[in-house]
Order: sequence, then structure tokens, then C-alpha cells
Amino acid sequence: MAYTWFKAFHIIGVVVWFAGLFYLVRLFIYHIEAEQEPEPANTILKNQYQIMEKRLFNIITTPGMLVTVVCAIGLLVTQPNFLHQTWLHFKLGFVALLLGYHFYCARLVKLLEQGKCNWTSQQMRAMNEAPTLMLVVIVMLAVFKNSLPTDITAWLIFGLVILMAVTIQLYAKKRRLDKEKQLAQMEQLPQQEA
Repeated sequence: MAYTWFKAFHIIGVVVWFAGLFYLVRLFIYHIEAEQEPEPANTILKNQYQIMEKRLFNIITTPGMLVTVVCAIGLLVTQPNFLHQTWLHFKLGFVALLLGYHFYCARLVKLLEQGKCNWTSQQMRAMNEAPTLMLVVIVMLAVFKNSLPTDITAWLIFGLVILMAVTIQLYAKKRRLDKEKQLAQMEQLPQQEA
């Protein structure tokens, strides 16, 4: 029975953790883009994003990570034979990468607060795809274990995930170019009126 409870809360923790990671980097993007706004909007937006980033990281994302890790340890204590299975070694490797990503996001929260973050919003958008790819791999390993499918269906699903990531990047680029075009048109209006 303990295994079932640990598994249930492990899944809940994963959902909360990933929701926080996905939204956190989206806030970073908005925070960086607020730099381009005129005053007082620039300051107001950056201050609001700082508050949202800290609360999201400290109240949702980190507790989700802690529940995930603690319940994973509980799962391994109740089923120690999993430690001898290859799929788990790979899964734990990806989880280690995800933990590194989590703590790097904590660093970015501080850098943005100090105004020392050198990332562009485009780079942040690309960074936002990393947890999606890790989530897919981790879930696939957890579900299929040592029999991870390598047939055409698996490759189609992998291709769809990559296509989604590329589509999101292209849409973001289109929005940025449209905004630049709109700003250029607005700058030309006063010149034409003069």
C-alpha cells in the first residue's frame, strides 16, 4: 500500500513541478521583453514579474520538485529491485539534468531581479523546450521501462514533439517580427505627418 501512495504523490509532484517549470521560463521571457517597454510600464512590469517569478519558484515549483524527489525515494525504498534495472538508471540521469535545470532557473530568478541576465527572449524560448523533451523521455522510460519502443510509432511521436517545439519557436519569431514591423510603422507616422 505504501508503494501506491508514494506513486500517486510522485505523479502529483511531477505535474506540479513541470507546471511550475513551464510557466517560470515563460515569465522570464515576459520579464526580458518588458525591457523594451517605455517607462513607467518597464518598471511596473519588471517588478510584477519579479514577484510572480519568486512566488512561482518558491511556492509551487520547488515544493513540486521536493514532493517528486521524496516520493521517488519512497518508491525506491519500497521497491529496491528497481535500482538494478537499466531503464531507471537512464531515468535518474534525466532527472539529474532536470534538477540542474531547476536550480539554474533559481539562478535566473536572481539574475533577472538584479538586472544582470544576458539572455534574450528568443534564447529563453529555446530554453523553455528543454523540460518538454526531458518530460517526454522520463515518462517514456517510466512507462515502457526496459522495453522502450523503437518502432515507427515511437519515432512518429518523437517527431511530433520536435515539430511542436519548432512550431512554437517559429510562431514566437513571427510575433517578434510582426511587433518590430508595427513599431517601425508607428515611428514612420510622426515623420509623415511632419
